[in-house]
Amino acid sequence: MQPTLFDFLYWLSMAAVAINALTGVLDAGRKQMDVVGVVMVGCVAALGGGTVRDLLLQRPVFWIRDPNYLVVAFLATVLVFLLVRRLRLPATVFLIPDAIGLALFTVAGTQIALDHPTHWLAASLLGVITGVLGGVLRDVLCNEVPLIFVRGELYATAAWMGALVLVLLELVLGWQALSASLVAMLVIFLVRVAALAFKLRMPTYRERS
Repeated sequence: MQPTLFDFLYWLSMAAVAINALTGVLDAGRKQMDVVGVVMVGCVAALGGGTVRDLLLQRPVFWIRDPNYLVVAFLATVLVFLLVRRLRLPATVFLIPDAIGLALFTVAGTQIALDHPTHWLAASLLGVITGVLGGVLRDVLCNEVPLIFVRGELYATAAWMGALVLVLLELVLGWQALSASLVAMLVIFLVRVAALAFKLRMPTYRERS
């Protein structure tokens, strides 16, 4: 891996950890959890997806190999907890940070899988796992229906679209990894925000009467 790409993935993953920790705190805060519960939810949201990705790739788990990720997750949860614990937060407050975290983690996960190396289709799905699983665990711990399972919600779909855009740009069209990653992140974020703004939904299964 080129040093510039390595540095990009490192700081991209670090930013994703901080953002997902933030969403965990905001979600846990609405449930009026104490600091222990908030830290647990925040760290699980920040580290869960990447952990499963690394286990599937049979590579050292990223936050065990580099404890700086764990430190960032812990500090982000505590800091946000101290800043917002006295605020009454609406249910939708974490949706935009969550969209940012989804974009960052999906692209980082896809790039890591491609560099492993992994087949492009498997790499795109591992990117989706990296992007969505932390949020799934966060919502389960907060006794919420995970966004990925909300009827017709463009969540995992947005992540997979971005992952496939990354594969297309980098492997088929020959773009540099950094440029392809930035475009893919923008695609994920815009699709997710558009879905929220215009209530875009995927078709759902319905039983015929």
